[in-house]
Amino acid sequence: MRTILITDDEPRTREGIRKVLEAWSAGRHRIIVMASGVEALAWLQDNEASLLITDIRMPELGGLELVEKLKEMEHPPIVIIISGHPDFSYAQRALQFGVVEYLLKPLDKAKLVAAVELAFKREEELHRIERMERLVDEKLLETVGQEKRYNAQVQEAIHYLDEHLHDPITMRDIADHLHLNASYFSVLFKEQTGLTFSEYLTRRRVQRAKEMLTNSELTIAEISERVGYQTAKYFVKVFRTLEDMSPGQYRKSVSHRDETIQ
Repeated sequence: MRTILITDDEPRTREGIRKVLEAWSAGRHRIIVMASGVEALAWLQDNEASLLITDIRMPELGGLELVEKLKEMEHPPIVIIISGHPDFSYAQRALQFGVVEYLLKPLDKAKLVAAVELAFKREEELHRIERMERLVDEKLLETVGQEKRYNAQVQEAIHYLDEHLHDPITMRDIADHLHLNASYFSVLFKEQTGLTFSEYLTRRRVQRAKEMLTNSELTIAEISERVGYQTAKYFVKVFRTLEDMSPGQYRKSVSHRDETIQ
C-alpha cells in the first residue's frame, strides 16, 4: 500500500487535502498528516512514503528545505509543493529539486488529484529504472554492448554460452565446439571482451539468476540448477560475492520495492 504524507502548518489546508485524497483513494492508500516540516522529516527518517505533499512556507523547516534534505535518503518520496504565493523563483527552485508539481492555494480538487496521479506515474517509472539498474551488471553490459565488434568466434562463443547456461559448461567445452585450442581461446576471449571466460560465465549466470529472482517464484535451489550450478550452497556463495547479498536477500529487496507501489 502506498503512503501519502501531507505536511502543512495550516490545519484547514492539511485537513482539506486529507479529505479530498481519502475520498479519491477509497482506502487504496495510507494517508498521514503532519503539522510541520520538522515532524515530517523525523517521520520520514523511520518510515517510507511514496508521495510527499508539502507547503512551501512553514516555521522552522520550509518545504524546499525539507525536499533538499530528502536527497540524503535511499528512497525519497515523489514531491508535490503547495504554496499561497505565485512566486516564480520558488517554483523554479522546486523544479530543480525534482518536484513533480507546484500547486497554488486555494487548491483546486481536480488539479490536486491529477497531480497525485501524475506523481504516482513518475514513481512507477523511477521504480522501473531502479529495478533495471539492479538487474544490470555494468561490466557485463559493456561486454554485450561491444559484441558486434568481436570476431565471429567470440560472438559464437557468447551465443553458445547463453544457450547453455543451465549446463555445467566449461571453457574447454566451448573451445571444442569452436574447434579451437583451449589456451588460444582463453587468450582470445579475454583480449576481446576484457573479461576472462570464467568471469564472464559467472557474471552471466548471476545475471540470469537475478532475472529469475525478480520475475519468478522459483526456489533458490531451482534457480541454482537452471543457471548451471550443481549445488545451491555454491550458487549462494558466488551470488553473495558479486552482489554483496544472498539470493534470498536480493529477492526480498526487489519485492519490498514492488509492495510500496501497490
